[in-house]
Amino acid sequence: MHWTDRLHAAVLALADLVNRSDLDARLLADSGIKLDRALFPLLSRISAAGEISTVALANLIGRDHSTVSRQASKLEELGLVRRVPSSSDARMRHLVPSDAGKALIRKVGNVRRKMLERHFQAWPENDRATLVALLERMVGRN
Repeated sequence: MHWTDRLHAAVLALADLVNRSDLDARLLADSGIKLDRALFPLLSRISAAGEISTVALANLIGRDHSTVSRQASKLEELGLVRRVPSSSDARMRHLVPSDAGKALIRKVGNVRRKMLERHFQAWPENDRATLVALLERMVGRN
C-alpha cells in the first residue's frame, strides 16, 4: 500500500475515533456533566475557535445551518455560549463560550488528559512528542 493510502486510512480512523459520540458521552459522564452529547461537539468547536459564526460552525462540523442554529440556541439557553457582535463586522453575531462553557470545557479537558495519558502510557516520551509535532505540522499549527 502506498504511504499516502496508509496516511489517508489512518486519518480517517483517527477522525472516526475522535468523532465517536460514545466517547463524548463517556467524557461527559466521567466529568460529572449532564449535557446532551449532540451539543458537546459544538461547544468544543466554539471554545476552540474563541469566536465563530453559526454558518462557519455548521460548515466546520458538516451539519445543516438550521440544525446548528437550533443547537447553538440551546447552548445559549443553558448559559454555555453567548452571542456577541463579530470582532470583524459588528453587523454579524458570533458565538463565544461563556465562563460556564469555558469551565465545562476545562473540566472535560482534565478528564480527556487523564484518558490520553493512560492510553499512551506505554509510549516513550519522545514518541509522544513526535506524534504531537507531526500532527501539528500536518494541520499547519507549528
